Amino acid sequence: MGHAYSSIIADFFARFKKIDRFKVHFLTGTDEHGLKIQRSAENSNMSPKDFCDKISKTFKDLSKTLNLSNTDFIRTTEERHKASVHNLWNILEKNNQIYISKYSGWYSVSDEAFYNEDEVEEKDGLKLSITSGSMVEWVEEESYFFKLSDWEKPLLDFYEKNKDFILPESRRNEVISFVKGGLKDLSVSRKTFSWGINVPSNKNHVVYVWLDALTNYLSSLKYPDVNNELFKFFWPADLHIIGKDILRFHAIYWPAFLLAANIKPPKRIYGHGWILSGDEKMSKSKGNILDPIEIINIYGLDPLRYYLLKEVSFGNDGNISEEKLENCINSDLANNFGNLCQRVLSFAEKNCSSVIPKHEFKSDDLTILNTMIDIDKIRSFIDNQDINEYMNFIINRLFASNKYFNDQEPWRKKDDKLRLSTIVYTSIELIRKITILLYPVMPQTTVKVLNTFNIIEDEIDLSSLKNNEFLKENAKINKLDILFQKIEK
Repeated sequence: MGHAYSSIIADFFARFKKIDRFKVHFLTGTDEHGLKIQRSAENSNMSPKDFCDKISKTFKDLSKTLNLSNTDFIRTTEERHKASVHNLWNILEKNNQIYISKYSGWYSVSDEAFYNEDEVEEKDGLKLSITSGSMVEWVEEESYFFKLSDWEKPLLDFYEKNKDFILPESRRNEVISFVKGGLKDLSVSRKTFSWGINVPSNKNHVVYVWLDALTNYLSSLKYPDVNNELFKFFWPADLHIIGKDILRFHAIYWPAFLLAANIKPPKRIYGHGWILSGDEKMSKSKGNILDPIEIINIYGLDPLRYYLLKEVSFGNDGNISEEKLENCINSDLANNFGNLCQRVLSFAEKNCSSVIPKHEFKSDDLTILNTMIDIDKIRSFIDNQDINEYMNFIINRLFASNKYFNDQEPWRKKDDKLRLSTIVYTSIELIRKITILLYPVMPQTTVKVLNTFNIIEDEIDLSSLKNNEFLKENAKINKLDILFQKIEK
């Protein structure tokens, strides 16, 4: 569910930018190296590669199930990725950022993370990470180190100059506090297992999984060929969407690696909260995992997407329950959006012969239509990752549109055909505009609605919100089936 949430959020931003006519490169994929993977493969009596092939296919299939619009799906076992990692390593070594020494300290195989003494606690005779609750073990081995300590002040300077590099603000404060507490050099290779990318200059070592994994963002853009069009156009990336539990890797290690290699860091790291089951984080050990595929099979994909985007306060933890999802489907989707579409289009069928009617706007019509033409305001919600304000804007417009149709009472205007048809035209335009804004949230459902007005997916254009007379008179209105069935107890 956590992976599904991150992916849906990223897809939401990618789809919005596409309808705003941006070139978009949307990357997802699988991180496949490390001791955790090697042990899991051994426990499954499989080779690490066969194990990764199987798991990666599951995630690739999930991308289709979630209707993601990703441009690329990368696996860190691919040759293109290996070439990127080797190149980055070689630059860091050439820039005197890596040295060999001995590592001793606490390591979590589950998190693939190193922890300081003050980040570890003992419970029931086990040593655990205070942050994640995962078991840690004492490790002593020869290791290559990255000079992370040298980047303490440069990172703090970078955060100060780029105040929106880490969002939300609570995550930024958390990172700055950690860095101010002092950075130690980071172990960036392992010698006690073999499942990973070999250090180019020493085949006895494999690259630490996070130095390996983070480089995927460059691999997708054909790095190390920095002169190719993909890299020149899309790097630095505008946005990394991540869960808060991997914030340290993305907001401290990643920019430090890049700055040390004279590569610009991404423009923003957004660390969202966890999806909880009840009040607890989902975990296999607690047996409280909600499977997104099961939920999709019961309720449909678009209702799940809508629920996660609307009900979870982006940046904070949020919980999901079937009861809340059902209430959301009934109140927001069936009673609000679905009801508006059905009422207006049914009325148009009976009174306007299922064609876009004539219109002559009055002040009431223009007032409500013009509440949806401030595209700069809508864009600002997206560019600031303010999903909650974006969703509130849509919901308020839906309520206002339903109220407009009720208050105008077109069923009482049958003696004034022009006024009746103007109310219908205005209401249909409101549906079109709201549907465009809902497209990044519920692509499948909204395409059905727009097809009713003979608008295909590739023609969806945010700028058309400014046009209050986009729909042409006498154009056919196609039949629309019920969008959301109410869930009865």
